[in-house]
Amino acid sequence: MVSNELSWYFILLSALLVNNIVLIRFLALCSFFGVSNKVETAVGMGIAVMFVMVMACAMSWAIYNFLLVPYNLEFLRTAAFILSIASLVQLEELYIRKMLPALYKQMGIFLPLITTNCAILGAAFLSIDYRLNFINTIVYAVGVSGGYILAIVLFAGIRQRVALAPVPHYFKGYPIAFITASLMSLAFLGFSHLFGL
Repeated sequence: MVSNELSWYFILLSALLVNNIVLIRFLALCSFFGVSNKVETAVGMGIAVMFVMVMACAMSWAIYNFLLVPYNLEFLRTAAFILSIASLVQLEELYIRKMLPALYKQMGIFLPLITTNCAILGAAFLSIDYRLNFINTIVYAVGVSGGYILAIVLFAGIRQRVALAPVPHYFKGYPIAFITASLMSLAFLGFSHLFGL
């Protein structure tokens, strides 16, 4: 029998590396490409996404298990999850605008777009579909959001270095960014053998 700590480790590592939400599942690409020009901005966006994702998964789990399932309203999960995510993002945006105005200015339109970040909604759906309990849902959300931070910060660091490199004119900007992201995705495929998959 696998202990809880070991299963949490497998859930965390699987969400972080093996099934990385950006590089393997290809969710949240809008913010991944839009906010990854500087490492500092990528870290800020990653932390904002982590907060919203963990809170949204916890709230979505509670809404689903304590409200939707008992009243046979499972068909409303998409609407209920989106409303809870939108509420969390609005609160976070107000906090960042007041407490961290420089970060708020750097993130621009991408901060309110966390509401439509498909990785957050995807993590909420997957935690329900995987039938995780509440603690495992939190661990899974931390792993998914940690994978998002890892991917976006690595990508931002690579993009900053590539911006200084002698890249041919036709590859400058988004073409080289897409090539870089595809190579990162291939590298992350190597983690699929981590659990003997």
